[in-house]
Order: sequence, then C-alpha cells, then structure tokens
Amino acid sequence: MDIKGAGLYQEMQAFARQARSLSGDMQTGQAQVDNVSQSDFSQLFKQALNTVNGLQQNSSELGTAVELGDPKVSLAQAMIAGQKASVAFEATVQVRNKLVEAYKEVMAMPV
Repeated sequence: MDIKGAGLYQEMQAFARQARSLSGDMQTGQAQVDNVSQSDFSQLFKQALNTVNGLQQNSSELGTAVELGDPKVSLAQAMIAGQKASVAFEATVQVRNKLVEAYKEVMAMPV
C-alpha cells in the first residue's frame, strides 16, 4: 500500500477536528461536567483502552508481516502504525498520571 499524502492530511484534519470539538466541550461549563456520570467516564476510558490495545495489536501484526517479507505490507505502513500506537499509549499514560494526581489531591484534603 502506498502512502498517500492526501490521505494522511485528511486523517490529520479529522484528528484536529476531534481535538477542537473536545476542547470546545471542555469550555462549555461546569453544568455539563456535573451531568456526566461515573459509568460514562468508565465506559469512555474502557473504549480508549480498547482502542489503544487495537492499535498496538495492529502495529505488532504489521511489524511481523514486514519481518516475514509480506509484499502487501510496506515498512512505512508498519512504522506509521507503530507511531500511532506509541502516541496513543503515551496519551493514555498521561491521562492515568493525571487521574492518580487528582486522586492523591482528593485524598490529601482535610475532611
């Protein structure tokens, strides 16, 4: 599969639109935050973890295919999949770190 510049550009634009909508949602106010239940957050977090897991599995499969010399998979595809998985994992680790920090702050509050 060839790397198409337009395809990568469209994918980057889609990610940018998602990020803008998320930042817009964050700025709409505290009322929306109060309406989000704990189960919604846990579902969202589970979906994010499943997505990261899928990206890592795809990266591993493409890497194995390249190592075995599969002509259908290019080195560029495998490298891009690896980078996507890496970025997704790092983002997940950062979210986890923020959650741990918030938990520690809450636990340190005097009652």
